Amino acid sequence: MRESILTDDTVTDILKRCANGDKTALRRLFETEAPRMIGVAERILRRRALAEEATQDAFVQIWRKADSFDASLGNGRTWIYTIVRNRALSILRNESRTELSNTPETFERVSEDDDPETAVLKLGESSRLRQCLDKLEPLRRNAIVLAYTRGLSHGELAGKLGLPLGTIKSWIRRGMASLKECLT
Repeated sequence: MRESILTDDTVTDILKRCANGDKTALRRLFETEAPRMIGVAERILRRRALAEEATQDAFVQIWRKADSFDASLGNGRTWIYTIVRNRALSILRNESRTELSNTPETFERVSEDDDPETAVLKLGESSRLRQCLDKLEPLRRNAIVLAYTRGLSHGELAGKLGLPLGTIKSWIRRGMASLKECLT
């Protein structure tokens, strides 16, 4: 039976075990703290998918940086929640940079069954957004359209398209920058 709440000392001990490569310790930390960490991230990001992405990224960072945790500077729980908060704020900053306009064109008639190309075609030939989307490389355009029309996170897109998460993130970031430039 898993614990519902870990003590600060237990979190600190788990971080030490993670620093030594103990994957079961990380799993225990994830099982007990991830729901609350998602809650913290969701209060900042206001979107569940982004909050889950922030939490996932935070756990990757926790695993990689566990050896840099110094218990003399504070407790483990504070350290892990600082990581998820900073990750959420970073995502929030990046998301706010990708806003294209106050009155964006929408893909209102797009159904869940439509592929990205069909969604773009439904915009109409005279649509500025369609003209700008057509300038993007097809795979990158499809990633952006899937993210927008289906609300997929970067992680979900990476899984759906079978590509590395970093690739998807850079495609979305660069594609959105190109769209913004084209639309302004």
